[in-house]
Amino acid sequence: MSRQVTRQLPRCNDSKKVSTKQSPGGFRPTESFAIRPDCRFNTRMIAKRVIPCLDVHDGQVTRGVQFGKAEAGELRNVGDPVELALRYNDQGADEMVFFDITASAHGRATMVDVIERAADQCFMPLTVGGGIKSVDDMFTMLRAGADKISINSSALANPELIRQGAEKFGSQCIVVSIDAKKIAPDKWGVFSHGGRKDTGLDAIEWAKRAVSLGAGEIVLNSIDADGTKAGFDLVITRRVSESVGVPVVASGGAGTLEHMAEVLLAGKADAVLAASIFHFGTYTVGDVKQFLAEKKIPVRL
Repeated sequence: MSRQVTRQLPRCNDSKKVSTKQSPGGFRPTESFAIRPDCRFNTRMIAKRVIPCLDVHDGQVTRGVQFGKAEAGELRNVGDPVELALRYNDQGADEMVFFDITASAHGRATMVDVIERAADQCFMPLTVGGGIKSVDDMFTMLRAGADKISINSSALANPELIRQGAEKFGSQCIVVSIDAKKIAPDKWGVFSHGGRKDTGLDAIEWAKRAVSLGAGEIVLNSIDADGTKAGFDLVITRRVSESVGVPVVASGGAGTLEHMAEVLLAGKADAVLAASIFHFGTYTVGDVKQFLAEKKIPVRL
């Protein structure tokens, strides 16, 4: 089934490069835009996106506080991933992200069936990550209905996978997810395998390299803040956003509407990704967008 997505447009007075290339497979960019009358050179401006995230463990959406503790029995079952995707589709989510949170650690297959069912019923773009280790894996998920592929540990193990995916499907389909943790004053390291392994890489430098290899988007997750609902790490988000020429999605720490606005403004993120506040009914996607609109932050209503 075909799903219509909005063509990505460059922002006024913004140095970030935005690809509008359509790949041979027919996949298109998925950024939305909003009308902004104050833009001098183009009356349309890229909207900030609100993206629910579904962490899937053993076929069910789960949520916990401490990052990377799926096996320790510290996760709360939230529900069926497709049912939740439909809920957020109806609420007006700009995109949906599915992460198989244990596939990378245990080598399990990715969620082809979940993506097929979600793509058949939802009309928002879908991103899938977890256990994707090759271009063939990417193709399998794109064919199942995903619009973007998110890679993390596999990109660290084989950075050329970023280039290979971008050349095959277009940069707009390739998302590099970075799990960052503060390891010293003013320094954030990159961790892999669900936060279990310190790679020794600097988060900002790895983001820059990933983009140079062809990544069309960065999802930056703060291990320290993830699941705590205490707010995003604004400093590392801003540093990465200012260092790369592609959209940056802020992840980890959303607890209030103010947190969402802060990371888009002070953190200079292009989108916010959240889980707990949506799953447990604290806010709806509509609540977030209405609050952002009141703060004069462009969103697609």
